[in-house]
Amino acid sequence: MKFTLEYPSDVPDAHPSVFTGAALAQVSRRAEISGFEAVCLADHPAPSAKWFRNGGHDTFEPVVALAFAAAVTTSLKLMTNLLVLPFRNPYLATKELTTLDTLSGGRLIAGVGAGYLRSEFAALGVDFSRRSELFDEAIAAICSIWRDPSNPVVGADFAATGEMRLQRPVQSPHPPLWIGGNSAAARRRVTRFGSGWCPVIADRGTSDAIRTPAIDSIEAFGAAVKALGDQLKRAGRSLSEIDIQVEAPAVDLSDAASVALWHHDVGRLREAGATSLCVHADARSLAAADEFVDGYGQLIARTVESDVPNGS
Repeated sequence: MKFTLEYPSDVPDAHPSVFTGAALAQVSRRAEISGFEAVCLADHPAPSAKWFRNGGHDTFEPVVALAFAAAVTTSLKLMTNLLVLPFRNPYLATKELTTLDTLSGGRLIAGVGAGYLRSEFAALGVDFSRRSELFDEAIAAICSIWRDPSNPVVGADFAATGEMRLQRPVQSPHPPLWIGGNSAAARRRVTRFGSGWCPVIADRGTSDAIRTPAIDSIEAFGAAVKALGDQLKRAGRSLSEIDIQVEAPAVDLSDAASVALWHHDVGRLREAGATSLCVHADARSLAAADEFVDGYGQLIARTVESDVPNGS
């Protein structure tokens, strides 16, 4: 099991102390030392006040912030979680992601999604009703640009008119592409283009709010993983090729019973198909975030140890 730390700005109660470059550097270095595989940030370039009042959160621009984190770490992977592709021209998105992969020495995980905030689409001048179409187009375009940078790509609203001259990413044939969403369409995208899947295990109300079908239990998650495996098999691929990341169970690190329940739930998620867990840090202050990351490192060490077969 691998663990991704969601940078603590990405929760509703985040303290102002985490919104500095020094804090980002400090938390990223601590995550790397503590055994986290990656650090991630969400993507909300134009969030509304209404969304904030209903539990929304602030966030840095993810590619810029992850480049900052890359400069102070050496092995920590850098994940967009999730970059909303319909907001962006595919050539601009590819340039952002390729630059991050290059500057980090090949540490990018490109987590991508369709987006769900209608007001944010309006603020950015993107037709919300086209988000699924634009998402499909962007995924295909980015993969094409990465694999064959010289070949011009044409879409509904953009067109490269001749041979292109673009830098390839460090990772070959391209950085890992992890696709968000619970729908059959999301699994179809993973099957065709992805090396990772980021579904959301949540109740129907939360799922409706982020405009994705509900996966409301570990059992339902396991069934969805099986469905993905069947789709991959029909496409000549294997589930073993795919990383699957879900939200980590909440835990009170000071409570032995809570820690024991965490280990139980993590075991169930692993058995159901999860290979990576996204962890929400304590964001009440920078000091609280540091303490949480240090403490969580002990859970990671125990979990990784339990993953190693006896006698290895």
